[in-house]
Amino acid sequence: MNSGMGADHGLSRRSLLRAAGGLVLAGTAGRALLGTPAYAGEEKSDDGVFDTIVVGAGLAGVTAARELRKKGQRVLLLEARDRIGGRTWTDTFLGQQIERGGTWVDPSQPHVWRELQRYKIPIIADVGPERVVLPTIGGFAEYDPAVAYQRQAELFTPFFDAAATIFPRPYEPFHNEHGVIRYDGISLRDRLDQMRLPPADEIRLTSTTSLFGGSSKRGALTHLDQWWQLAGGTFEKFHGVNTFRPGTGTGSLVAAILADNSPVLRLNSPVASVVQESARVKVTTKAGREYQAAEVIMAVPVNVWRHIKFGPTPLPEAYTTASTQTFGVPHEKKLWIDLTEPADRFIAEAPEGVALCIFGRLNEGQLVVAFSVKDTFDPSSRPQVEAAVREVLPGAKVGAYTATNWHTEEYSRGVGVFRQPYQLTRLHRKIQQPFGKIKFCGGDIADGWSGYMDGAIESGLKVAGSPTLNGPALATAGLPAVDRKMYRSVWGL
Repeated sequence: MNSGMGADHGLSRRSLLRAAGGLVLAGTAGRALLGTPAYAGEEKSDDGVFDTIVVGAGLAGVTAARELRKKGQRVLLLEARDRIGGRTWTDTFLGQQIERGGTWVDPSQPHVWRELQRYKIPIIADVGPERVVLPTIGGFAEYDPAVAYQRQAELFTPFFDAAATIFPRPYEPFHNEHGVIRYDGISLRDRLDQMRLPPADEIRLTSTTSLFGGSSKRGALTHLDQWWQLAGGTFEKFHGVNTFRPGTGTGSLVAAILADNSPVLRLNSPVASVVQESARVKVTTKAGREYQAAEVIMAVPVNVWRHIKFGPTPLPEAYTTASTQTFGVPHEKKLWIDLTEPADRFIAEAPEGVALCIFGRLNEGQLVVAFSVKDTFDPSSRPQVEAAVREVLPGAKVGAYTATNWHTEEYSRGVGVFRQPYQLTRLHRKIQQPFGKIKFCGGDIADGWSGYMDGAIESGLKVAGSPTLNGPALATAGLPAVDRKMYRSVWGL
């Protein structure tokens, strides 16, 4: 889920699927993935003047740049970091490939799935847990996965009773505008209160509602309802969304898109200001380098907008409000832990307020992946990390670990976007609109899978004027079907 997350939310599920072929990271794509600037051959030098400047080399930015290059435009791609990918970030730790940002993809996410097929990137699925640890009123208890998720299905399905009414066409979030307006002020906490579940049942749900929303009070019910409908409107499909991942890492997809009709790329180029002039837009980096273009596409997270100076007229109120309120989940950290005991495959979930809301090992011999949205949890403190793991798994032995604190990351300031109440109805459509010669895109403001990598690609296509796979187009997309019956014997669904 980073968007997307776009950032990623939740944990992956079962078995193995491979798409045909593989990706060879060579030439321009390979250099870009390793953090070396990549250029189209005829554009190794430039005079600072372009048709379009794209700010941000995450999935939305590289997609928009590719589409504009295909239309013959001269495109400059400015990236603040020393790498491409943004909140999509493949790395290595203890000799293993890890994803510090967005991780999982799904056939229900048509844009990212199509891109993986386009570039012949292998798709794999994690094996899944042998056991599940869940909270109870008296502490934590261990369950067989089939039993645990059958009960989760019984509890979660009624949580989404209104989802189909609110989002009958989930890629068109305002198709039933009356329904959206009616429900958009309801938080995930409000919905839990409405259900009046006994404490023993409610405690099973808050690890999910707190992780997705940053807290159950902060997250909007409409955002989770839309994801439910996008996934197919059943617990089996919603639960299975975080199953598959690119076998060569999400970074290989970003690199492949970048290498396809490569723009001029400038890494280590954080933008200080974007100023609209009579015929052009002038972009100035923090190092003082100036570039000009007929238009600019801002493909950076909403939370970053407020840290860039726009002129001569400041951004309109809706944009500054969105950036100040924040869209990205606050205080989210992702950790990869060498947990030597226990060594089996497991998923552990904790109730809201516990430092690690969900963590687990999905494949034999793999590092444990963990998520936290607790504001006081400091992942740089080994004693805090050890205490957090042992709160759920007493006796656990924590080896080396690495953590990414997306909340403090300067060029993200949050990771997987999840809207707050009223942000869909009051802000979403406004901040999708151009501001003069400046356009905006990213997984934060996608109409479909906002908060996932699919949403970032969708938004990049849309801002470049290319067709997206929304609504009726999905029927003719030619995407491969996945038979989810293969998972039922394990998950009991």
